[in-house]
Amino acid sequence: RQATTPLAQATGNACQNAKDLCASINSMEELRTAMENFDGCALKLTASHTVFGDGNPQARVVFVGEAPGADEDRIGVPFVGRSGRLLDKMLAAIGLDRTQCYICNILPWRPPGNRTPLDSEIAVCLPFLKRQLDLINPDYIFMLGGSAANALLDTPESISRLRGRWLEYVKSDGSKAMVLASFHPAYLLRTPGQKAKAWADFLRLSRQMKGEN
Repeated sequence: RQATTPLAQATGNACQNAKDLCASINSMEELRTAMENFDGCALKLTASHTVFGDGNPQARVVFVGEAPGADEDRIGVPFVGRSGRLLDKMLAAIGLDRTQCYICNILPWRPPGNRTPLDSEIAVCLPFLKRQLDLINPDYIFMLGGSAANALLDTPESISRLRGRWLEYVKSDGSKAMVLASFHPAYLLRTPGQKAKAWADFLRLSRQMKGEN
């Protein structure tokens, strides 16, 4: 009996290829080109654009969501639809805009119909995000939604348990970034009663960045 299925073997090969590719990349421009040319993830075949990231690549804080939606896929920029407009408003409320932070997703390609990403798709794309974080070298990472937090932090905990407390992310050089997890703006649009908790998380980030904690 085969130890792995052909799909599992293909996923493993694609993950290793992504890791090997990222190991030799030294700039955001190189990384963008590599992602646009990478063919190890089937999501790319159905997506209109590779949604790389947006904002300041020297920012102290990076906001990470799950995957592009329809508007993001059409335009090629993360968080430009209804969720993005809410995110921009919340950033503005703590004195930030896209020139002062960086915004990206776990996946650079939209899953068809906005379906939940498969574990295999996340595994293949994660090396690119991790290299992106290495190149930006932020002090803070703000995870938007449980799926994004679970993927980057490698934890199965729910967003309700993760949010509201500082966590850590270890970059490839061993240095650490402080991490906060909160609700995804799309969830807040569907469940406005949770906005107060998300606002508390944004305030927690603002205070920490200003050295008030």
